[in-house]
This record gives sequence, C-alpha cells and structure tokens, in this order.
Amino acid sequence: MKLYHGSTVYIEQIDLQKSRPNKDFGRGFYLSADRFQAQRMGEFKALIEGGVPVMNVYEFDEAVLQSGELKVLRFEGYSREWAEFIFLNRNNPSKLPAHDYDIVYGPIANDRVGVQISKYEAGDITLEQFLENLKYMQGITYQYFFGTDKAIAKLKKL
Repeated sequence: MKLYHGSTVYIEQIDLQKSRPNKDFGRGFYLSADRFQAQRMGEFKALIEGGVPVMNVYEFDEAVLQSGELKVLRFEGYSREWAEFIFLNRNNPSKLPAHDYDIVYGPIANDRVGVQISKYEAGDITLEQFLENLKYMQGITYQYFFGTDKAIAKLKKL
C-alpha cells in the first residue's frame, strides 16, 4: 500500500529525533493512506511555517501489521481506549515514549476532536460525554504512526 506524509520538506531519510512530542500517538513519523488528507497537512504546515507543500510517498507492506515481527496497536474507531491513549501521549511530560508500540493505527484527533479534548481536560465534560460527542463527528480520518527505527525500516521511499 502507499502511505503519504505531507510536509514542507522532501524527506530523504526519516529521523525520529526530529519528531515533535505530545502528538496523538507520541513522538514518531505520521502517515496517511489518504493522499488528500496528507496534502492538506502539507498545505497547513506551509501556511504555519512558510514554504511550499511537499508530498513524501512511501510503499508499505501491510502484511507486516499481522506478521508479529512488530508490536502493533490498532484502533478501528473512536473508543474509550483510543481516547485514553491519546490523552496519555498528548500529556506525556517525559522525553521517553509513553508506550512501546512500533506502529499505531487509528483516528486522527483533528481540530474538531481537539475542541472536545480541551473541554474534557478542562473538566467541562466527562469522559463519557467526550465519547458521546465523538459519535457525531463526520469523516473520521485515520493515521499511521511509526515510532521506532524497526518500524521505519519497513517503509520504502518512492
């Protein structure tokens, strides 16, 4: 399968040390199977940071997800487990990862979801209300997180 990473730089070699902390699934390299979603991310980065959008494309053998050679976590939709995992990673005060998964697949906590996260973290809504509010979100977009060099080695730059 093809996976896409929208950016403002052409990535010759993935360097996990350049990844930002406190992202949805932690510090790592994020990709999407949805080219349009990755393109929007590149456009957003260009708007915020300057530069022009660049699309980095990779080939990934998704059989790796079932092979057992990597530690993989999958979230097929919004759930309590997904929410708790997002909160764990977004609020991780340590430079060390909050988990030991090589690859994580699941919904992106986009801006609309981010509003609900802020309400939950401020104590304005309960976790149950947070999850109930997510039921009405349209157009879930999924992301792939590659958090270890072992996982990164499974990506082939196209």
